[in-house]
Amino acid sequence: MSPSPHLISRRSFSGLATGEGGAKAVEELCAAQESKHRLLVALLVDEAGAHRHAALVARASEALDEMEADAPEEVGRLLRHPAVGAWALSACRGRADPGRLAAVALAAAVLTRTACRLDVPVGGRIMLPSVGLLSLPGGLPEVAEVSVEPVDGGAELRVGGRTYRVDVAGDRPGWQVLHRVPVAPGVTMTIDDLDPYRWPGDDADGRLSGERRRTWVARLREAWEILGARHRTVASEVAAAVSVLTPVVARTTDQYSASARVTFGTIALSDPIDGLGMALTLAHELQHAKLDALSAVVELTLPDDGRRFYAPWRPDPRPLFSLLHGVYAHAGVAGFWRRHTQDAEHGTRAQVEFAHWREAAYQASRTLLDSDGLTEAGTHFVATLRDTLGRWRAEPVTPAAAAQARLRSEHHREAWVRTNTQV
Repeated sequence: MSPSPHLISRRSFSGLATGEGGAKAVEELCAAQESKHRLLVALLVDEAGAHRHAALVARASEALDEMEADAPEEVGRLLRHPAVGAWALSACRGRADPGRLAAVALAAAVLTRTACRLDVPVGGRIMLPSVGLLSLPGGLPEVAEVSVEPVDGGAELRVGGRTYRVDVAGDRPGWQVLHRVPVAPGVTMTIDDLDPYRWPGDDADGRLSGERRRTWVARLREAWEILGARHRTVASEVAAAVSVLTPVVARTTDQYSASARVTFGTIALSDPIDGLGMALTLAHELQHAKLDALSAVVELTLPDDGRRFYAPWRPDPRPLFSLLHGVYAHAGVAGFWRRHTQDAEHGTRAQVEFAHWREAAYQASRTLLDSDGLTEAGTHFVATLRDTLGRWRAEPVTPAAAAQARLRSEHHREAWVRTNTQV
């Protein structure tokens, strides 16, 4: 599990600064994230010597190395899994059990069809990251020996004298699978509604019912048709960067979505309403994911000096780095609607959305550039993005759409001033 240093090429940086970048640029970001996961795992293995699970951590690390030598792609994909990185970071901070590395090794054994035997902390259940959840009866010791034997369609796990069938295609007694959704040739997304490290917020939803899951799958495939037909660069970037969707509790009747730096590759969202909305959600959250990954390699802002700024999409003042996130994400939103301004069905709405968000992102980009809070790289990044938005501002929309967009902006600013100005 050797990590390697990563830099973002100038070409990829320049492409990302325009708001896009393409699949190759995003793959560079993904490679850096995988390297970060490997560094975290290596660190927790090195520091596990004094932990009560030190021996099983060392054996799990050895098993992963052995399996990676034979199946590097499968093990690499597992180590990139967002929940693995979130757990490893938490373990390095002393907030999670490093012994969970044994469960990661079990997941690798299932995925690579490798027979193995490992001591694993159980606690009534074993979460195999990216694969599924095994629920166990009471009475087992804190650490139990688990053996894995590959079979057609998955594996058999033997724990405490019982054998459990781990099926990668569906649930079985004591076993809940993480459902994988093929959305295009070579593109599969996992709906992670089980892993305790799937999402850092307190709004993670529980296991989807069969009916809800079927709705998610239908909306996802509708969204992918839209992206493939109208947003091919976005589709290629999503395919490279996003591997997991995780349900969260809806905060309003609207579609809610979020992303987090510690779970790069995951988009959290409430039940999707329609295909267009889900396509927009993927395009929007993709931008946050790209910027999170880029800023882990390239410093874009100076240390927070306490100042807070107006963001045309938030009710509260924002730190500079958060404002940068918003600008990049809403440039993506504007770019999404730009592709639909001539649609027979969505054109009127798209013109308003495009006019509104291109102007909001453009004005906030000026705030960023005037702040003296960007690094040299950050200044180049934002200036390039502003140039993209400036070209879009010159594209015509109907007078009615322009007026409606302007009115929305004015109402937001007035509401923000009332809320945030002390009398």
